[in-house]
Order: sequence, then C-alpha cells, then structure tokens
Amino acid sequence: GCDAIVIPSRFEPCGLTQLYGLRYGCVPIVARTGGLADTIIDANEAALSAGVATGFQFAPNNGGALLHAIRQLVEAHANPKAWASIQRQGMKADVSWDKS
Repeated sequence: GCDAIVIPSRFEPCGLTQLYGLRYGCVPIVARTGGLADTIIDANEAALSAGVATGFQFAPNNGGALLHAIRQLVEAHANPKAWASIQRQGMKADVSWDKS
C-alpha cells in the first residue's frame, strides 16, 4: 500500500482517485479545486483539533503551496496520533449518493 497520494489537478469536476485513497487509508493531498475541495477536509489546525481532517489541500497551480502541503503531511505522518486520526476519518467518510 501507500501512505499518501498527490492529486495536483488544475480542474476536477469530481474525481474518484481521492475517494479510493480515503477508503483504504491513503491520505490525499489535493489541489483546492472542484470536487477535490468538496470531498477532502483540509488538515488545518482547527480540523485536526476537531478530529475531522481527511487530507491536505493546496492552492492549484502553485508549487510552493504544494510543497507546503507535503511538509504538513510529513509532519502529521511523524505524529502517530494525528496520522491515525486523519486515516480513520478518511476511511469512515460517507461519500455515498445520499450525501453527494
């Protein structure tokens, strides 16, 4: 398996790759666009504290923002409690038609 997946789409009406990752505990790093932004709860300080984070978002078309998101992911990965929380939230995310 893998620990993370990077999805740097410039445009993504919905996308399924991030959803596949969530289901299997593979934490997504996604460009904040379209369905990617709608389906991933950014692991900012507030979301981590509330235990609702499911991945990491970054501004599209911005290499510096992508690097920052990767660094945040590496930092979270070094904290077993935070990492397990992000994985758990992603794996239990309801992405069914009823919630879409």
